[in-house]
Amino acid sequence: QVQLVESGGGSVQAGGSLRLSCRASGYTAGSYCMGWLRQAPGKEREGVAGFYTDGGSTFYADSVNGRFTISRDNAKNTLDLQMNSLEPEDTAAYYCAAGSYQFNCVNVLTPKGYNYWGQGTQVNVSS
Repeated sequence: QVQLVESGGGSVQAGGSLRLSCRASGYTAGSYCMGWLRQAPGKEREGVAGFYTDGGSTFYADSVNGRFTISRDNAKNTLDLQMNSLEPEDTAAYYCAAGSYQFNCVNVLTPKGYNYWGQGTQVNVSS
């Protein structure tokens, strides 16, 4: 079991920045992939950024590439998402996630890659 708790959401004007943090606990060593996903009202959940925990590549959604940065601190068991140049279209609930099934982690930018989820943190970007 893995427990994930997000923090750092809030409201910001367009062009501003926010940093989300996710604290992981439990059997985190069993995770093959970790990432951040988001869900806007009336839309499907979508991947924002993710990576393979064996040191493989990091992937970003086209819509956030160059603006968002995902990072992991193994010593602290935290997963952060630095979000710069925020746009109103970034408004959503953001979720930290971990996947413990290697087969499902084939695409770290899809929700089906993950079986552990945090409770979500809301990000609101005004124009």
